[in-house]
Parts: sequence; C-alpha cells; structure tokens
Amino acid sequence: MEKISRFEKARLLSARALQLALGAPPLVKAEHEKTMYEMAKKEFEARVLPLNILRTFPNGEVREIEWS
Repeated sequence: MEKISRFEKARLLSARALQLALGAPPLVKAEHEKTMYEMAKKEFEARVLPLNILRTFPNGEVREIEWS
C-alpha cells in the first residue's frame, strides 16, 4: 500500500467534509464530532472513505490509489 502525501490527505478530507455538509450519510457512527471535518477525519482514520487518488508522475504516468 502506498503512502499518501499530506496534500492528498487534505484534499480527501476537504472533499469528504463537503459531501457530509451537503447531506451525504456518514460511513461511521457519529459520537462527539462537532464538525463535518472531524467526521471526515474519523472516516479517514477508519479507512472507509469511498474516494480514490489519481497521482500523476512527471513522465506522464497516472496511477490510481485506492484509499479504502
């Protein structure tokens, strides 16, 4: 499994927080999370995010990284 960069992590969390804010159902049980960002972070740590990363390399190669 490949590591993701801090920029990719930030992009995943922000995209999922926006989805949650717009009414998407949470994928983990909400306990004490106050913001959508906290809920997205909890989903990220549980590795249940339904999002993939497309990583482009300088040689033109594009690799899809599944995070779930």
